[in-house]
Amino acid sequence: MPIINKVSGMTDLTSQLVTYKQTNEPVYDRWLEEIKEGNHHNRQQWEYVFILQALKENGMLQAGKRGLGFGVGSEPIPAVLAKYGVELTATEINIEKKNDRGWIKGRNVATELQTLNRWGICETEQFHKLVSFRDVDMNNIPDDLRDYDFNWSSSSLEHLGNMELCTDFIFNSLKTLKPGGIAVHTTEFTLSKKLTVKDGLTVFFRETDIRELERRLTAEGHKIIVNFNKGNSLHDWLIHIPPYRKENHLKLLISSHWKLFVATSLGLIIQKKS
Repeated sequence: MPIINKVSGMTDLTSQLVTYKQTNEPVYDRWLEEIKEGNHHNRQQWEYVFILQALKENGMLQAGKRGLGFGVGSEPIPAVLAKYGVELTATEINIEKKNDRGWIKGRNVATELQTLNRWGICETEQFHKLVSFRDVDMNNIPDDLRDYDFNWSSSSLEHLGNMELCTDFIFNSLKTLKPGGIAVHTTEFTLSKKLTVKDGLTVFFRETDIRELERRLTAEGHKIIVNFNKGNSLHDWLIHIPPYRKENHLKLLISSHWKLFVATSLGLIIQKKS
């Protein structure tokens, strides 16, 4: 299996875990400037930067490319991509379904689009020309969403109900891509070898789960390289407990289903078979 375990950086990306080293690199701060945020050494920020840098390294940040975002929420990624001239379909779960779950109220397509460019990252006219919005359930991707150059999701797939549905989504998302297209997803990862949560509101991948995912993807002809290095700085050893703070927030203690384990963020880069 093409799995490595060296200290990872924020360039020449592989599928990898967040580390403090990555949040101190110049390319990291440059992307934070693009999304108009200060550096909090925070794993959510890292997920945004990881996705943008992965897409850049794979030649996707240019006019003429088409991208598909899953579970975009209010993230800044669509605005940045539109700024570079990328044509986008931004998706979220059906508004009524989200209301039923108590997540949001009183939002519509126009509101969603306005929220995605709320910081003025992309010029307004260009944003509305290039970005469209769709109600999409990640467990039931419409058949007409096809032939994209790339897709992405940030902290979304772990909320699909159980581990099997999470894995199904990863494979189903590849169906939306052209041959050789790029999928970039960030999700929850536990450093525990055994303990995890496989069903419920949030599930957590273990190294064994990702190794099995890599095996299945490779067997189908797709490409993925995984780096499980956890980092070697003091901040990489700090485990935050509730209430979690915004600064230096890379690893945290999770209590779920009577289990206690350490969680962090994992980024996946998958190239669909040609």
